[in-house]
Amino acid sequence: MANKEKEISELEAKTYEDTFWNDQESAQKVLQRLTYLKDRVAEYKNLQTLYEDAEAMLELALEAEDPSMEKEVQALVKELSKKLEALELNLLFSGDYDSHGAIVSLHAGTGGTEAQDWVEMLWRMYSRYAEKQGFKTSTMDYLAGDEAGIKSITFAVDGFNAYGHFKGEKGVHRLVRISPFDSSARRHTSFASVDVLPQVENDKEVEINPDDLKTDTYRSGGAGGQHVNKTDSAVRITHIPTGIVVQCQDERSQHANKDKAMKLLQAKLLELKIKAHEEALAEMRGVQQEIGWGSQIRSYVFQPYRMVKDHRTNCEIGNVDAVMDGELNDLVSAYLKMFNKKMD
Repeated sequence: MANKEKEISELEAKTYEDTFWNDQESAQKVLQRLTYLKDRVAEYKNLQTLYEDAEAMLELALEAEDPSMEKEVQALVKELSKKLEALELNLLFSGDYDSHGAIVSLHAGTGGTEAQDWVEMLWRMYSRYAEKQGFKTSTMDYLAGDEAGIKSITFAVDGFNAYGHFKGEKGVHRLVRISPFDSSARRHTSFASVDVLPQVENDKEVEINPDDLKTDTYRSGGAGGQHVNKTDSAVRITHIPTGIVVQCQDERSQHANKDKAMKLLQAKLLELKIKAHEEALAEMRGVQQEIGWGSQIRSYVFQPYRMVKDHRTNCEIGNVDAVMDGELNDLVSAYLKMFNKKMD
């Protein structure tokens, strides 16, 4: 804790420098880190106070031999346990890019409207989770469903440790429910894929030669009303050496869409770099790489019983509604513990 308080003092001193706002992007990162550290210190101090209160109340209850105080002690212990779990979660972010922002893409699987509705449900779940963690989300690309829901959506999650929170969501998510679109009220299974990339926060992490890029503009077909369709505001960028294609049509201006598309391209190129590094390490260690980029990682069952199960960690949660409302900490924590154990 002393180290965190020391870093807070150093960062605060930076904010008073005359040149602090010369590089706005760098300044925002400093402020983001500062807010994160202050929140963690406040959490720790709050936890310490709760522990002292619970200890004092327990001693008082034992001395007074008053059974009526048992509920108050239990409530304090429950609150203490919840805050301890949140603090423990923050200690699990140890990956090279965990502190970065994230770029998340959701794509409907086969199944038409069913799968597209499932993507919209996941989008709401992740939006709520990001909000609960104090992150900011912004849409980068959006393709509406034919009748309902969303065919695909790509969004940025900005905030310290955002990638650490979201990296374990990558894979195929399965939904089992009674379909609201089936007049016969039959049970349906829907699939959606989730892709998660770390945002590039330093241009040195990924260097892009402008000569390697092919940029096309076209008329947007997404949200934004008639204005969007009157101008070639949407941008598609092809990275010729790798064949990676990214696009953005969510903003009204071509310049803003190009900036977002470049951000996505950088993230995809960084992913290639990370993957190449991991494969090289696996080869050196003699580790068999897992096959199946889109393997099913989690099931959300609404019928005939209610359960969310992560197939990698075997973490099971009976309160499906809470999960769909963004209560993902138990699932995220279980994945990070498993991930860190594998890295040891």
